[in-house]
Amino acid sequence: MQEQGPRRARTHELGCEPVFVRVLGIDPGLTRCGYAVVDGGPNEATAVALGVIRTPAGDHLPSRLAALQRELSALLTEYGPAVVAVEQVFFQVNVRTAMSVGQASGLALAEAAAAGCEVVQYTPNQVKDAVAGWGGAPKEQVQKMVQARLLLAEPPRPPDAADAAALALCHLAMAPLRDRIARAAVGSR
Repeated sequence: MQEQGPRRARTHELGCEPVFVRVLGIDPGLTRCGYAVVDGGPNEATAVALGVIRTPAGDHLPSRLAALQRELSALLTEYGPAVVAVEQVFFQVNVRTAMSVGQASGLALAEAAAAGCEVVQYTPNQVKDAVAGWGGAPKEQVQKMVQARLLLAEPPRPPDAADAAALALCHLAMAPLRDRIARAAVGSR
């Protein structure tokens, strides 16, 4: 593992584009919550940590949520990301799954905000488009692109960790455009 980096992005002397930022990607879920800590910018990235937080399906919901909250808080404290990128709950056929993903997502958003991180959300199609070049890319293609972008020996597993890494990479790719739009909006007022 690499040394913990600075919490906020360093910038060029002229204050233009971020050179470095640490992003925590979160693929929310109650049974399996993927996470990935990635350092980098729009053209290079390094995996610092990848994994999955698991909660036992047989435990009561409040206990599972409390365990997930503790683990998310510990990740934020240990790695000190400047940005937390969380998958936006966009569409779910299974209502029960949608509820548990929504609860896990809410915990991630709240913990990140409480830790003082910039918090962003991306839909699955935005992530696939940014990482694989096509919003309809299959999971395997996204995993291969995550492997290539992070220079990993093999595709990240389990898929929840790969999805979290893809979220972090998506943010690194999208951040310069988001920053320019924000600056333009402030400048036009």
